[in-house]
Amino acid sequence: MAKIRSYEAEGIRVTYDAARCIHAAECVRGLPDVFDPERKPWINAGAASADELAAVVRCCPTGALAYERLDGGPQEEPAPGNELRVVSNGPIYASGDFVLLDADRRELSRESRAAFCRCGASLNKPFCDGRHVEAGFEDSGKLGVPKLRATGEADPTELTVRLRADGPLVLEGRFRIEGADGAAAKGAAGALCRCGASKNKPFCDGTHRDVGFAAEDPTAG
Repeated sequence: MAKIRSYEAEGIRVTYDAARCIHAAECVRGLPDVFDPERKPWINAGAASADELAAVVRCCPTGALAYERLDGGPQEEPAPGNELRVVSNGPIYASGDFVLLDADRRELSRESRAAFCRCGASLNKPFCDGRHVEAGFEDSGKLGVPKLRATGEADPTELTVRLRADGPLVLEGRFRIEGADGAAAKGAAGALCRCGASKNKPFCDGTHRDVGFAAEDPTAG
């Protein structure tokens, strides 16, 4: 497990989890004076204000970057509504208020931003580690036939994401999923492919059993 590094400046502490970084580069584009991959250390937190840093860190789609305000400024709040965005030839970006559960429904972590692997090759499952490129994963990112349970008044706004053993990501709670072409669907329950072999991507069609998909997922301590 990669060490989470910390970078502190006036009013803010920024943390970086290298295992979850897939070089989306939103931070580099947002504050190049702070985030420079060619420099060591690559984060110079003192080169921007706490407000500027916080705003750019919130743009990190994988959750590799996070922050803690030390000056009484606002801490990060989950985005309103749970959104899943399918990336062409890449992961699923998730944002909102969601809880990651292991196969036995034990809580692993609470998340507001994450990139979930959907090629099956990541060594940091369920998170993407960029190995879809090496694996030659190809998928347009368009939504297949949405097999989702419709939302009802009793459905919670909090989303749970459960890691089914050697199987899909099981979603329970209100969410919206958008394909790479902009088409979208809403639901309160569903299952997302993690093996990369479903013929109805990004949704699971049970093919993980045929291809012998195995996932060494984390377990609750």
